[in-house]
Amino acid sequence: QVQLVESGGGMVQPGGSLRLSCTASGISLKFYTVAWFRQAPGKERELLSCDSSAYNSTSYADSVKGRFTSSRDNVKDTVWLQMNGLKPEDTADYFCATDHVPLVACSKAEYDYWGQGTQVTVSA
Repeated sequence: QVQLVESGGGMVQPGGSLRLSCTASGISLKFYTVAWFRQAPGKERELLSCDSSAYNSTSYADSVKGRFTSSRDNVKDTVWLQMNGLKPEDTADYFCATDHVPLVACSKAEYDYWGQGTQVTVSA
């Protein structure tokens, strides 16, 4: 059984930073495309980044480009989302997700496995 777990959320002031982590049991993340999503209350889920291990590439939504960075630690088998310059509009629940098939390109990924989410609140 595959389980993803996010951690690292919390409350931060505008302009602050947080680093989220995504770990997994049942699969090794280093072989899988991992995406970060968020969903704010009353809003649709938003894809923030997609990190394809097969293609060694990461793409970002315009809303977070230049502020958020997804990275991997293959030794710890962890995917990180470094979030800098946080804004109140970044307040949301944040999720990591993977396709059930390894080595999938971001353009073809279908996200079958999801974590439970971690809450990020940006407020003065």
